[in-house]
Amino acid sequence: MAVDTLDAKILRLLLEQPRTSVREYARVLGIARGTLQARLDRLERDGVITATGPRLSPAALGHPMLAFVHIEVTQGHLDTVATALVDVPEIVEAFSITGGGDLMARVVARDAGHLEDVIQRLVQFPGVVRTRTEVVLRERVPYRVVPLVDAVGRAAADRRGS
Repeated sequence: MAVDTLDAKILRLLLEQPRTSVREYARVLGIARGTLQARLDRLERDGVITATGPRLSPAALGHPMLAFVHIEVTQGHLDTVATALVDVPEIVEAFSITGGGDLMARVVARDAGHLEDVIQRLVQFPGVVRTRTEVVLRERVPYRVVPLVDAVGRAAADRRGS
């Protein structure tokens, strides 16, 4: 799905002003509300917009420790282990990966002892061979997509101008 310059402007507004109404977005962009709504619907249908809810802070919820846990899995057990990860509330994301392990989970915890408890739970899952944990000391670049949206918008403008 190609994102054009107007789509990029819409996405930037959504990211920067998430609590603004569709009517206000349309006014700021100088387009009809129906046009904006049609674009939003298409961006959702095409999977560009994947969520509209608030982004919550695990630290503010009492889980300030963040770690990445690499999970090595016995061949043939990847799907089973991945499914089991869903039942661990401290796992906020998990990915299949290449390299040193089969899965990588983003894990939040109250403290080091709690993190150890979570890891001990993981190693008990059938199919888990071993784990390797990397504790985050400080976030250096927070999750962001605005620079990517801007780059996609510029590329769309360049294609249109060529």
